[in-house]
Amino acid sequence: MGIQENLIEIRRRIEAAARRVGRDPKGIQLVAVSKFQPSEAIEEAYRCGQRLFGENYAQELRDKAVALGHLQDLRFHFIGRLQKNKAKYVATVADCMESLDDLDVAAELARRALAAKRTLSTLIEVNFDEAQKGGIHLEALPKFIESLGALEALRVEGLMAIPPTDISERESRAVFRALADAARAHHLRQLSMGMSGDYELAIEEGATLVRIGTAIFGARTPKQQIDDAPCPPCPCP
Repeated sequence: MGIQENLIEIRRRIEAAARRVGRDPKGIQLVAVSKFQPSEAIEEAYRCGQRLFGENYAQELRDKAVALGHLQDLRFHFIGRLQKNKAKYVATVADCMESLDDLDVAAELARRALAAKRTLSTLIEVNFDEAQKGGIHLEALPKFIESLGALEALRVEGLMAIPPTDISERESRAVFRALADAARAHHLRQLSMGMSGDYELAIEEGATLVRIGTAIFGARTPKQQIDDAPCPPCPCP
């Protein structure tokens, strides 16, 4: 199936999952993960009504925002690891930073956003004991949230997590429930959880944002490796 048919099917499943647990489907946003996808694929999804896209690489986000600047209401969330020296791209382009887990990066995002006279929405990434992934452990969350409160250009709205891929449905639900419980405890309304393989479970457990890439665009086959190395010296402040 093509992008249009995939989006129709995913939206149908999102609505069905929400209805199963008595939720309003309008309370769930679909983030179309477009990393390594050409601008033409994003434009096709846009013509099908999709407005929110997720990018993992700061420079790719910057370049796509420029290339697609003619599309009204197009929005980007940043969902990957971020180096401090590339915070300027996210702070001035993205509507939301979903993977915040570092105070130095947060401070630089706030500085850049303040200079651009904008406020950046953020979600804190939570790590469920996976050493190879980023994120804040649940026990460190209160102190991290408190520290972010001093950064006036950032608005903390929720939590994000990427559960392990090799766990059972029961274990996935436990991760989603733990994240939902943490969000409620800290009075945060947004929950970004669930991807192509488990977004229906995530919705049943309270997700307000689901991040779906492969099920929309197909397998990623980048023609070249995205260069996300530190940028060279430049005159930017």
